[in-house]
Amino acid sequence: MRSIKIWVSAFRLRTLPLATASIILGSFLAAAENLFSIKVAGFCFLTATLLQILSNLANDYGDSVHGADNSSRQGPSRAVQSGQISKRSMQIALSVFVGLCLLAGYILIRGESWFYYLLGIAAIGAAVAYTMGPKPYGYAGLGDIFVLTFFGIVGVCGTYYLHTHSLNYMILLPAFACGLFCVAVLNINNIRDITSDASAGKITLPVRLGEKKARIYHWILLLGGTALALLYIVLNYKTPWQFLFLVTLPLIVKNGLSVSQKFGAVEIDPYLKQMAITTLIFCFSFGLGIVL
Repeated sequence: MRSIKIWVSAFRLRTLPLATASIILGSFLAAAENLFSIKVAGFCFLTATLLQILSNLANDYGDSVHGADNSSRQGPSRAVQSGQISKRSMQIALSVFVGLCLLAGYILIRGESWFYYLLGIAAIGAAVAYTMGPKPYGYAGLGDIFVLTFFGIVGVCGTYYLHTHSLNYMILLPAFACGLFCVAVLNINNIRDITSDASAGKITLPVRLGEKKARIYHWILLLGGTALALLYIVLNYKTPWQFLFLVTLPLIVKNGLSVSQKFGAVEIDPYLKQMAITTLIFCFSFGLGIVL
């Protein structure tokens, strides 16, 4: 039982809402056009969840190898760094999850354009290369761009396309909104770990900007995502229900204020989970609003 709990902890369940948020939003956007497939939605959820777990395990392993996870780190304990899971065991788990991602992804996009196969390989590569390999892009401050791309644009637009087999460029607005909120989750993580990341040479955006500017950047992400969602509704207005997503506004403001006012890893850490859940609620309420 203890071994299972350790692995479940390494999966970082509190981040999984991010894996499903873009799928929910893309599926709702398709449903609004009466082009929803339960099979597509199910396999999108499965593939995205497996990719998120793969990314979390790779992050655990990569940060331990590169030294970002060390004894001075103030955030939650990591499995490899703490010795709860050996490097060899984590390597095996990574191989297993790469295989599961390939299998689920193949079933999902079977028969689609070759472009989707390349996109699937790129998603797996992005999940692993964030902190692993000789030049992990997360250590160069590029994590925000990849999260925006795969958790926002690819997640939402890709799901929408698999349902509808068409693209509507207007959905880029909610896709970017979802992506910006997902980047906000990463930003909280990076603000929390700013000291240990800097000492390990992991030059995240908060390390580059400094803690004060990283908190301002956080507000830009939150306000930018909200503004893009509003713009989409204004340009595609049909009923007042489309403003349902505004129920998340108090949660968004609370997150921004808390990240601005809380200092120290222990104080900031709870707002990572809060922002992940807020992103999930945003995507669900936005999608529900456009189909009502």
